[in-house]
Amino acid sequence: MNVLCRVFTSSRVLSSNVTFSFSQIPNNTKKPLLEKRRLSPRVCLRAMASEKQKQHAQPGKEHVMESSPQFSSSDYQPSNKLRGKVALITGGDSGIGRAVGYCFASEGATVAFTYVKGQEEKDAQETLQMLKEVKTSDSKEPIAIPTDLGFDENCKRVVDEVVNAFGRIDVLINNAAEQYESSTIEEIDEPRLERVFRTNIFSYFFLTRHALKHMKEGSSIINTTSVNAYKGNASLLDYTATKGAIVAFTRGLALQLAEKGIRVNGVAPGPIWTPLIPASFNEEKIKNFGSEVPMKRAGQPIEVAPSYVFLACNHCSSYFTGQVLHPNGGAVVNA
Repeated sequence: MNVLCRVFTSSRVLSSNVTFSFSQIPNNTKKPLLEKRRLSPRVCLRAMASEKQKQHAQPGKEHVMESSPQFSSSDYQPSNKLRGKVALITGGDSGIGRAVGYCFASEGATVAFTYVKGQEEKDAQETLQMLKEVKTSDSKEPIAIPTDLGFDENCKRVVDEVVNAFGRIDVLINNAAEQYESSTIEEIDEPRLERVFRTNIFSYFFLTRHALKHMKEGSSIINTTSVNAYKGNASLLDYTATKGAIVAFTRGLALQLAEKGIRVNGVAPGPIWTPLIPASFNEEKIKNFGSEVPMKRAGQPIEVAPSYVFLACNHCSSYFTGQVLHPNGGAVVNA
């Protein structure tokens, strides 16, 4: 399989494009997890086309992806925007959650994140090590919490663990999600519908309800929704329904908390290359993932994470609440 990729070195992007076969790439060329590369809009754009990308179970695992999502970049220059903040990120072991954790820790925040117990340990440990390496000297050691967020008692336990470790929560990132394809609504039975709703929207309610007891004026809640909430998606009907619910949840909660000085906003990513994609789609959809947007490519997690930094930073977004940002490769939606 021949693909067009931008070639990287550790310090610069080479000026020319080259075409090569993945079978010709030696195994020892894989970049270390923590190496920060300069972000190229078309970094190995077609690398996701390999059949090896397909994963046959959820949650997807970042460490087995042939073309790893880019969670960091030397182009990202932190400036202590979140110094002294304590942030809880759900689904923070990989994908967008990992990139948000990287940016938050770089900006001075103390980070706690959740992952799926019994299934995402390797990704979680790699992310935890990355956070320890990029954290600022005045922030506390990050923690990783294994759990199933679909149940109220588990969400309470997560919040209690974070508060016991750090004393409070300043920023809550509701980000955990799962999705499954189906061609008709008849394929979506009650257990699956409940599972998707528990992870994708029940957990947002549960975590927020418990976290608010430990949040004060100036705190921020940021919910991950999706472009699918605005455009619809015929093959991800239950997932799309939860993402629409998250938009409504964000707007309603923002109104409820405005008088308390707690801002509530959302981010609606478009096609972003994360472990959720190879765990959800067939090889053909993986191959063409992102080609439908005006920019003709999937985005990388590091291209989404700065939206969360902006919304979490009071001096950047103090007049934003009930709003949704749209890093989606150029798709025009009704915001």
